[in-house]
Amino acid sequence: MQTTWKGTISFGLVSIPVHLYSATQEHDVPLHQVHAKDGGRVRMKRYCEQEEKEVPYAEIAKGYESPDGRTVTLSDADLADLPLPSKKIIDVLAFVDAGEIDPLMFSKAYYVGVADKAAAKPYALLRDALTESGQIAVTKIALRTRESPAVLRVHDGTLVLQTCIWPDEVRPAAGIAPEEDVAVRPQELKMARSLMDTLSEDFDLSQLHDDYQQALQQVITARLEGVEVPHEEEPGEAPDNVIDLMEALRTSLKQARSGRGQGPAEDAPEEEGKPEPRRRAPAKKKAEPDAKAAAAKRTTTRKTTAGGTAAGGPSTGKGTKAKSTTAKTATAKSTTGRTTTGKSTAPRKAS
Repeated sequence: MQTTWKGTISFGLVSIPVHLYSATQEHDVPLHQVHAKDGGRVRMKRYCEQEEKEVPYAEIAKGYESPDGRTVTLSDADLADLPLPSKKIIDVLAFVDAGEIDPLMFSKAYYVGVADKAAAKPYALLRDALTESGQIAVTKIALRTRESPAVLRVHDGTLVLQTCIWPDEVRPAAGIAPEEDVAVRPQELKMARSLMDTLSEDFDLSQLHDDYQQALQQVITARLEGVEVPHEEEPGEAPDNVIDLMEALRTSLKQARSGRGQGPAEDAPEEEGKPEPRRRAPAKKKAEPDAKAAAAKRTTTRKTTAGGTAAGGPSTGKGTKAKSTTAKTATAKSTTGRTTTGKSTAPRKAS
């Protein structure tokens, strides 16, 4: 792997000689500029306007044009001798939580390797300290013709330096998101979370591939072989407005589960996803026991009334009359009993 930068990490009084290596690479099909009429190669030539002739690359330098039209020429030696401390030193400025750096600021990543064996122990010390603390180191570095903020973090047991853009280079997002207040119902949020969970099941980022490059290669191969160029079927027009958000979420969830071979989801929040006015299930469940209790009460009343009728007849005024007669008879018997008892126990007078 080719070295991109050589320098030293300054960690307090600890110095770690390191090399940087590009951690990423972009793969694409190389395309050239050609003349559309005959396919002739179009090349860019370095042309000097003063001498009106082409100049070799070795005579190319960088220049700056001032607002008044004057031009300053800067050679590679001028750029190499800039009074910049970060040219060869990665100075650790602070340690912060990873969440404190906006991902919008991240740029290119570089693997950090040791320059010699003596740097192995301080390298491991910094790496392990970052791992244990869960933090990243904020630094600055000058690469080529640009100084950038950067962070040092750990990836697969290796220090990674990731350059960043300056905070004032992040454009404000004001006016891009909807400015009016949009109310999201809890049912819609729950359905969206269910869809998120379903789409995330068994997801493997390493299985992603570049469909564009594959399709481009198919077109190139077809041109080389003189066969018909493959074309993708035109997709249907996407709806320009979501009429029923809940229905769209519910359909998306079903399609996502079907695509994973799960079939209909038993735990899909179908009822919870419906609007509030339609959720009458709890009220119905509460009313059912009351109806049963009322029916049982009526049945008990009928049984009790029937049991109080002398001849087992219908529950009418006759039953009430019989009950009253029975009560009077019982009272009379009780009175008679007391009188009889009184007569039988009283002593007789002598004649």
